[in-house]
Amino acid sequence: MPTKRFLPRDKAAELLQVIRTSDISTEYDPEKHRLTILDEAGIAQVQFRLPLPVPYAEAGAGIAEARQVNYVMLLIQAGNCAVGYFENGRCLNHKVFRSYMVRKKQGKSQIKYLKTKGKSRAGSRVRLGETTEFFENINSRLQEYFQQHRIDRIAISCSKTLLPYLYTSAIPTPFDKRDPRLFKIPKHIHTPIYDVLLDANRFLQRGELTDLHDTGFAATPVLHDFLLQHASQSDAAEAEDIAHELADEVYVEDEWDESDEDADFYSEEDEDDDIIDWD
Repeated sequence: MPTKRFLPRDKAAELLQVIRTSDISTEYDPEKHRLTILDEAGIAQVQFRLPLPVPYAEAGAGIAEARQVNYVMLLIQAGNCAVGYFENGRCLNHKVFRSYMVRKKQGKSQIKYLKTKGKSRAGSRVRLGETTEFFENINSRLQEYFQQHRIDRIAISCSKTLLPYLYTSAIPTPFDKRDPRLFKIPKHIHTPIYDVLLDANRFLQRGELTDLHDTGFAATPVLHDFLLQHASQSDAAEAEDIAHELADEVYVEDEWDESDEDADFYSEEDEDDDIIDWD
């Protein structure tokens, strides 16, 4: 299997600077916020996913922009959504939404049921109404974030089935599906709740190195030397640093009460939900 290495944000930013000031040939994919390191023949050797708060400047624009990175994270599954506003990696506001969209016995969302069985009776009309309100509420919160703040990136995890409902809601989404700020989170997301939102954010705070040829990172001397230089920092110390950095990341309490008596209406997992593939 390809070798992977995760770096805390400060080390990832330092490595980015080392790469940018070296003679290494690279290609940057802004949609995936990922740098590909090439050999002399132009063949991809290593992929370097940058932490979301670490910006990448094009050639001639300096090593990296100094300004703070603000982003919105949006996690959606059938009947469950967690959305938050982040400044430079810290969550300043968040909201969790739940809706009666899932057929209780079958564990299938009403949207998927309509594709196979057509409309049912009163229950389906209730679920469809809840679906409409669900996306309107999500977009209302997004509108607030975009009106009150400068948004540099939009980190999103949403099934292909639900995306059209997000973009065609009566309350419009403050971005379209071709917005260059969109970033599909390269990680499987469990049922979106507050803790899952924070876990996804911690994942996005780290850089990720992936060797594409099972040869390790020694084939790229600059990269190998950098990793060797910082090898003294153990995984445990790295985890402690990340935990310390994000310990006070949330300042606004969630408005959703987890003791909601209707919680049994919602499925714990969005089964067969066609999570967007990441290649």
